[in-house]
Amino acid sequence: MRYLPAILIGRLVRFAVRLVRPGGGSALPGLVLSKLAPNLVFDTLKSFKQGLVIVTGTAGKSTTTKMIVAIVRDHGMKVFTNPTTANIEQGFFSTIIRHGNLKGKVPGEIAILEMDEGHAASIVEKVKPKTTVILNVFEDQLDRFIDPAFVRDKLLTVARATTGTVLLNADDQNCLIINADLTGKHVDFFGISEMASEGASGQLEYAPTFLRQIETPKASARVMNVAERQIEVSINGEDSKFILPSRGIHFALDAVAALATARDILGPSFDLARASKALNELPPVFSRGEIREINGESVEFILIQNPPSFQLNLDNLANDVEQIFFAIGRDVHDPSWMWTVDVSRLKRVSVVSGFNYADAALLLAYHEIPVEVVEPDYFKAIDNFLALPKPSRGVKTVIYSADAMRRLRRYLGFTDPEDVQRG
Repeated sequence: MRYLPAILIGRLVRFAVRLVRPGGGSALPGLVLSKLAPNLVFDTLKSFKQGLVIVTGTAGKSTTTKMIVAIVRDHGMKVFTNPTTANIEQGFFSTIIRHGNLKGKVPGEIAILEMDEGHAASIVEKVKPKTTVILNVFEDQLDRFIDPAFVRDKLLTVARATTGTVLLNADDQNCLIINADLTGKHVDFFGISEMASEGASGQLEYAPTFLRQIETPKASARVMNVAERQIEVSINGEDSKFILPSRGIHFALDAVAALATARDILGPSFDLARASKALNELPPVFSRGEIREINGESVEFILIQNPPSFQLNLDNLANDVEQIFFAIGRDVHDPSWMWTVDVSRLKRVSVVSGFNYADAALLLAYHEIPVEVVEPDYFKAIDNFLALPKPSRGVKTVIYSADAMRRLRRYLGFTDPEDVQRG
């Protein structure tokens, strides 16, 4: 009962925030609770009899985590996770407020959590994960992380703290450098076959290491082929085919990582056919190729968070897109990174907005991409875009950064992160 007063206060804060901002209340309650009961999250994460699984790396954490959770739940295991993608320490406190009881206990046999690269390293100082998945290291958030090698060192700390299996991306040299420092650890690899990589629209651009190349190890789980959303995988020599929730080679990588991790968690009870069926029916994480019905027509939402994700999502943009809303929010502290992306797939943009609207409009103008409207008022821009006549082909498409995404979802009343349908 020692956490009862703190949790009550946290719940009251969450209730008050959500009265003012429907769909909000994710950050502040967790921050308050972390100050009142700083050890609560660690005690909670230690309580699961099947241990803690950490999914981390630069990109793909939310989708991979959702996939692992879906597979494991479909096999009958009760899971505690963070579906709002709140992947920093105060976010875990908020998740406990939402799902736990007044004693701080949350239901589940196992905790499967996506974790920010930096925060995961501090979490494992007090809670050792049983399984860790490291997806990749991209050149991202350099204002925060300074250099990809800094991220690699953080991820190495998490890997070294892992008591069971560390799952690594066999195609990322950064992950192979991490592996070289994991003497005595049980390591398994996942990756993408050369044939699948060559046939894909776009490539995964891992951060360069400027070191001698390490030979790619044999991966027990590989993507063998991918076309649009159709994927073929090989897991320990057993093949399977299914449909991804979203387009792109990056989502294929998330899927094979999820299958490898679920197999490690479930052991002999893992059934590839059952796992593939779970992924075949899984909706995307919100804004990762999510399609919503608005005003009687379909609208696709595509989140971009860094140069690689921007590039991959553009490379996999549907060919028949006629109307595009492009919004770059205040989360993009250094808009110059947008200039590293080949935006030629954008033939025309209907509306440009967001906190960094001027930088976004300049980028498009430089590349001679026609823009119909540049609207600084974000909510007016949203209304104007959605009020456009229904396109003659394709669906209205929103491409936005995380800040613009959060503001749009609140404005349109998309407050439940799990209320996502498969397109």
